[in-house]
Amino acid sequence: MMSNNPSEPLKNLAIGTIIEISGTHIVAELDPQIHNLSRIFAGEIYPIGQFGSILKIHFGRRIIYAFVSKLRMKSEYELENGIISTFASNARVIEADLFGEGEWIQSDNQWKLVFERGVSTFPLPKQVVYLTPKSELKWLFDGGSRATIPIGDHVGVDGATCYIDMNELLGKHTAILGSTGTGKSGTVAALLHAIIEHGSNNQYLNWNPKIVVLDPHNEYRSAFPTHRRLSTDEGTLKLPYWLFNLQETISLFLGKTEFTATTQSNIIKIALLEARKEAAEVIGLTLDTVTVDAPIPYQLEGFKKQIDLQRPEGRNKKDHEPYNTVIGKLEVLERDARMNFMMEPWDGGGDPFSSVISQFLGSGDPISIVDLSGVPNEIAGLASAVIARTLFSLKIWQTPDERARTPILLVCEEAHRYVPNRGEAQYEAAQDGIRRLAKEGRKYGVGLMLVSQRPSEIDPTVLSQCSTWIVLRVTNENDRAQVNAILPDSLAGLTNALSGLRRREAICVGQAITLPSRIRIRELTPDCLPRSHDVDFDTGWQFDPPNEVDFKNIALRWRQQVRPR
Repeated sequence: MMSNNPSEPLKNLAIGTIIEISGTHIVAELDPQIHNLSRIFAGEIYPIGQFGSILKIHFGRRIIYAFVSKLRMKSEYELENGIISTFASNARVIEADLFGEGEWIQSDNQWKLVFERGVSTFPLPKQVVYLTPKSELKWLFDGGSRATIPIGDHVGVDGATCYIDMNELLGKHTAILGSTGTGKSGTVAALLHAIIEHGSNNQYLNWNPKIVVLDPHNEYRSAFPTHRRLSTDEGTLKLPYWLFNLQETISLFLGKTEFTATTQSNIIKIALLEARKEAAEVIGLTLDTVTVDAPIPYQLEGFKKQIDLQRPEGRNKKDHEPYNTVIGKLEVLERDARMNFMMEPWDGGGDPFSSVISQFLGSGDPISIVDLSGVPNEIAGLASAVIARTLFSLKIWQTPDERARTPILLVCEEAHRYVPNRGEAQYEAAQDGIRRLAKEGRKYGVGLMLVSQRPSEIDPTVLSQCSTWIVLRVTNENDRAQVNAILPDSLAGLTNALSGLRRREAICVGQAITLPSRIRIRELTPDCLPRSHDVDFDTGWQFDPPNEVDFKNIALRWRQQVRPR
């Protein structure tokens, strides 16, 4: 706690006066006596004009806080605004964006800073601008009484831990963005480890997070080796065909084409409904309530039989072509060994629904990692869509009490692969599934964490639903423009720093964090990090080249579709 009155301005930290206010943007002229762009106060060094540093303006008992966005010569500022200076000057101006207000409250001879986002009191010209003491910054960054998790440290504020509100982070969706090699996967791992540790850190008697990670590159196995892993290679991932709704079934059985014949779609719709009704009798369901989208297991032979029952009379091959196409595609899928995790037939006995759902949520493991690296690329989007839609549908049909007790977080790595901003037919199912989850999931207790190196290629509808953004270094101009578009106007200047961030550094903004910040993600030990796929050329080329035996072993794995671990 601070012993003196912290609400009083500190003259030693005054750096200039305001010359312009435009909405939440202010321009202040630096004191001409400032020759070095740093100030020493109470043994601490304070940079002046450092991008992202925090200034304050006293307005009675209220304190208005602002982010530094630019430091430049006053002559440059005047030229930009059409002001012609009559003499040369070394004057400098500092520009900043207002973002919040605070007030020091004294209770029991102790001071406490009450801070809130948003600005209702605006400063006036000629008011003095001050640097913010580091002791005061720690109050702004404090986790407070909310359910928070630490994810790193604030850059430029020694010892200030960055806390994120867990309910805001998970319940209202999050985007983690950054170029390749900037530490996106490490950031995701740091967040997930912090979530898992939250229970023990707070001494909860029970702590059972439910997190599903869509892992397209098999990265997270090394970061969470003891958690549940669902893989096509090991036969632990089951996404049976009968779990698919009508749209997904049409995509699976007819392929990803730009145009799907209405006749074939109707054939599948009628056959699917009748096949589900047949199976419903076996597992004891009422036929009147069965719909074409209900996740009722059915036998493929029964599905084919229902297609044949729809065939027209006569031997005109053209009339039978739509029916033959559907059955032909289905038989191709049945013979494809890569599709076993989807096409394994139902035995016609008991109801397998519970076991399929429990692979994601039923175990005691907080994290279920879905390894999609072995899934054929042409159906990877469909597989992710089925998982997202199944988790969302599960929450819809839960009671309010069940939803409150079992919230789910879905982590979608390489999100631009599954929900791109392109209208290609092969992504249609994934786009619809994850788009609906993004729009409505928070109402039902499903959080979404999008992770991508190409924010400009993600469906903007999905990205706009995120209320918190953790943005690591972004070098592509289009990607920076996309990030700039989703940030509030008062914080758009933060994108200027995106191309210069170090590895594991990020700009964090949104509802989950008290104030927008430049942070350094906490460093994890190697056994807690996702596996890097970067190959060391210098080391690799020091070994002997592969021989004929090596190529034979590779050919065997390739032909039998057995990937090395």
